[in-house]
Amino acid sequence: MTLILAPGSWAMSSLDNSDFRQPPALTREVPLHFVRHNFAAHCYNAIGCKIVYYMREVDNAPDQVSPPPPADLKHAWGGYDLAIPSFPCPVEVRWKSLDGVPHDAKVDLDAIFKDRLIWHNVPKADMTDFYEGPVAGEPDINLEVDDRTISVYISMFIPTKMEQIPGNKYSYGRDDMFLAWRHTY
Repeated sequence: MTLILAPGSWAMSSLDNSDFRQPPALTREVPLHFVRHNFAAHCYNAIGCKIVYYMREVDNAPDQVSPPPPADLKHAWGGYDLAIPSFPCPVEVRWKSLDGVPHDAKVDLDAIFKDRLIWHNVPKADMTDFYEGPVAGEPDINLEVDDRTISVYISMFIPTKMEQIPGNKYSYGRDDMFLAWRHTY
């Protein structure tokens, strides 16, 4: 459930199905599950952005304007909190969009990732045997605030049997990033 703070009071609304994205077909064909996850939060085009989740906190000054997002989000992101038990609490987000309108939201990662599937686009025949048992590893979950929009992404390195970049001996794996949820306030 997503909670949105209306000026002066909390307003509650259920997660809108249109906010959810579908994982690639291979995610369900070759299900890889997780019980813990890594998390990072990012603010762009926002004023006084504050994000609190588990042990992660982004706490910009009330009048600080966040820069625009980098061209390549995946390679710009890092600084994860590691091995967070899934999912201890909602992510609390408070910010102003560039037009000065204040926003507050609680993003429920537990609802977004209720099936605990690692999103990927790798056929089983292309994967190396990289895990044993019912749990495949810890995906990276990124929450991004960009002006009036909150987006949640998931990615995880999946080892492969063949080079993904021909001739690059360091490319035995895929680390695709997928948009799992997005809401504009």
